[in-house]
Amino acid sequence: MLSRRDALKMVVAGMGTAGLMRTDPEFFISSARAQTGKPMRFLAAEALTGNWDPTTHTNLGQLIIEGMMFGYLTRAPMKPDNPEELIFELATSMTPIDQYTLEVKLREGVKFHDGQDFTADDVKATYEYGCQPDRPAQWYPGQVEVEVVDKHTCRIKTEKFGYPAVLYYYLSSFLPILSASDVANKAKLSAKPNGTGPFKFVEQKGDSSMLEAYDGFFMGKPKLPGIEYRFVGDTTTRTLSLLNGEADLIERLEQEQVETISQNPNFVINKVMSTENKYLFFRCSKAPFTDWRVRRAACHAIDRSVLLEVLGMSGSASKAHISPVKFGYIDVPNYPEYDPEQCQKLLAEAGFPKGEGLPELTYYTSTGFYPKTKEYGEVIASMLQEQGFPVKLQVLELAAWGNLLYDKEGGGEGHMIDCGWCTGSPEPDLVIRTHFHSSSKRITGIVDPDIDASLDRERNAASVDERRKILQTDTLPLLAERAPALALFTSVFLHAYKKELEGLYIYPNGMLDGSKATLS
Repeated sequence: MLSRRDALKMVVAGMGTAGLMRTDPEFFISSARAQTGKPMRFLAAEALTGNWDPTTHTNLGQLIIEGMMFGYLTRAPMKPDNPEELIFELATSMTPIDQYTLEVKLREGVKFHDGQDFTADDVKATYEYGCQPDRPAQWYPGQVEVEVVDKHTCRIKTEKFGYPAVLYYYLSSFLPILSASDVANKAKLSAKPNGTGPFKFVEQKGDSSMLEAYDGFFMGKPKLPGIEYRFVGDTTTRTLSLLNGEADLIERLEQEQVETISQNPNFVINKVMSTENKYLFFRCSKAPFTDWRVRRAACHAIDRSVLLEVLGMSGSASKAHISPVKFGYIDVPNYPEYDPEQCQKLLAEAGFPKGEGLPELTYYTSTGFYPKTKEYGEVIASMLQEQGFPVKLQVLELAAWGNLLYDKEGGGEGHMIDCGWCTGSPEPDLVIRTHFHSSSKRITGIVDPDIDASLDRERNAASVDERRKILQTDTLPLLAERAPALALFTSVFLHAYKKELEGLYIYPNGMLDGSKATLS
């Protein structure tokens, strides 16, 4: 007789057929080049917010288009063989002066799209504004002061706020640098992007945003005359648009689309291990998931290997609450694996033998953005039900799901919600502190003094090596034990593009470097 788990595997089978490393700052710099080719049309899987202030959102689509328009102190290629590497962009060096001071030397001769010179005043304005606790994009480890030494030197200072300045080393690749005059005029900042990047904003019409090559880009004017970012929420529609010539680049493919596109020699598939783990987040401020034993029991009910069969090439196994291309990643020894016996033991200890007494549990997932969410959501719900969790799955369109995503007073909507978290930096606190420290608790609503203390220890470590050790031997194992969320897998980003599109670099968070791309 087939067990339910074996039956699930048969369903899945059927679905298949339907140290601070640095690089020379001149690495990315080339001489000015003559502009050739035609604009690139990129069909994206996520809509934009309409607010161009980068501190107002955590929207990945917005991060992608910002990466084309804004400059950053550094960029992080985040390749699996060297995830800690940084490449200098607007900065030329970053030097620790003491535990609470990081000196940054800035590139000269850089201009914003509106013609203003880039100086240390812009770094000061960006960092001091973005670190304010009322900013929706809570990427910073805390508040910060920036001292302007001269026009092209500044010092990031954190002593007043009690944490090391070296944390801004990896964050330097994730914070877009704003113009100080724009920060002083919030209406202007929100209305129109003004960066130092290779492309500048032209207009937004409906689901399309138009960019054009920036003549004054300090690395030389891009060969692409422009880029159109167009939101198309349906994967099949994006694929058909590429195949019929209406698109040059598409993202967030599923295995079926990859197999179809791969049969045509006129297209290229790009596959990259991402910074994004896909999580099943528990509402830790709501019963029964206020008890870590119930959360851990739910983790032991889920066979993640089956989910990988559902995903195919879109997912990769992970055994930590951070991606393998993040600083400090390790396969955590106590990471919860599929273990029905342990699941039942923990349920009984928590007072719910075989699930008796558990309330109906609502599990929210989305459709239209992440690959196979509905399909693997059904598998997860079935596995939980098999162990006695009375789970009701609700599959929502992306906008409706997004409205329910975050924690709120009294607990977020439902009891579980799945979501990815993708950041353009090796910095692990962009994930684990954002979600699991009580000062943020973005989705989970968790308040756990032990987790807070561990996250504070790793953040406040005196050296990079000490911080790595705390992450690997304390923080990540504690998160595995208390299970405020389960990292289901690491996303593998799949893009497809015309073979005529050359020189494009796709970062592990989906951001694009088109500064050297050509499209004949």
